[in-house]
Amino acid sequence: MENMGKVMAVCISEKRGTEKKNIHECEVIEGFGLKNDAHGGNWHRQISLLSFEKIEDFKRRGGDVIDGSFGENIIVSGIDLRNLPVGTVIKINEVILEVTQIGKECHSHCEIFHRVGDCIMPREGIFTKVVKGGVIKEGDIVTVL
Repeated sequence: MENMGKVMAVCISEKRGTEKKNIHECEVIEGFGLKNDAHGGNWHRQISLLSFEKIEDFKRRGGDVIDGSFGENIIVSGIDLRNLPVGTVIKINEVILEVTQIGKECHSHCEIFHRVGDCIMPREGIFTKVVKGGVIKEGDIVTVL
């Protein structure tokens, strides 16, 4: 199993259920998530991660998406996120994330689904909580501990 990857994008949104925008660098707040992100808070899905390779696959199939289109916070290349078990610890610089959930159910199809016709987040996304905060940016190395 490969255990090193790279941050390709760092995305936030002002409200839930909407696409996020790549802001390239962001402060990560312990026990909350990404600063100013709608999904931050005292719960188990503070930061979502999605595989760069899965997004590229989606684009190859004709999906018109950009960084953050699936509502993901961090896009990571080089790691098969979907196969990381719950409890896995991920380190990016001084930031420490713990995997809390793999995939999710989509209750109401969000604007992403309506616009693109599909969303890979429920199948491919993983969710984490912030154990230790810091700053992350594009190009940072992601290590699975």
